[in-house]
Amino acid sequence: MTETKKPPDDIIETDLPPHGLGARLRNYFLTGLVVAGPLAITAWLISAFVTWVDDAVRPLVPDMYRPETYLPWKIPGSGLVIALFALTLLGFLTANLVGRTLVQLGDHLIDRMPIVRPIYKTVKQVFQMLFSKSGTSFRKVGLVEFPAPGMWSLVFISQPPSADVASRLPGGDDQISVFLPCTPNPTTGFYFYVPRKKIIELDIPVEQAATLIMSAGMIQPGVPAPNGQPGSVAAMAAAAAIAQTARENATKEPAA
Repeated sequence: MTETKKPPDDIIETDLPPHGLGARLRNYFLTGLVVAGPLAITAWLISAFVTWVDDAVRPLVPDMYRPETYLPWKIPGSGLVIALFALTLLGFLTANLVGRTLVQLGDHLIDRMPIVRPIYKTVKQVFQMLFSKSGTSFRKVGLVEFPAPGMWSLVFISQPPSADVASRLPGGDDQISVFLPCTPNPTTGFYFYVPRKKIIELDIPVEQAATLIMSAGMIQPGVPAPNGQPGSVAAMAAAAAIAQTARENATKEPAA
């Protein structure tokens, strides 16, 4: 009696080439769409950004310094190059004593403007956290039991609360602020404080967590587990289950 050989696990029956001509053409079209779609969208976004910067910077440059003044066509990206050079020069001038003095003078003047002051300070703090070398916001990803017991959500771990806020938070636990992004738009969500011990930190980059949220779970992170198997999602579920079991046991102990 001959033994039937089982096909390898990495071969899926639905992945085999279709037999009909129409099915083959549909498969080829979808394959080409998957290859060309991301490239086209990426090129369109880059082109739109470069065009937007060029249109914003070009009116600020005198005609004698514009490349299109001496050439029969416009050079795309010339405004972006000028903007990068100007920002680098501004950073160089700000790094010295005179530049820092001028920046402090400008901040002092803005502090006297009632409506402009809160907007400027908020935007400045956001830029400092995002682009400063010492910024530590959103460098870790965690799991929080939210919105109900047994349901776990991905959060981006931010900064500890200030002394004034921490003194008013109930309990003596070490609190941490987290941002829970929404699907599929991670720029919106919920910001709240949670005890640090109730967060399960995950060993995945913030970029992969954002991709997981934007794709509604269709694109799973491929970070290999400690045993070498790609089971990061299973590891997250296991960690959440262990934390939930420990929490239930801690709740039952006083009753016993």
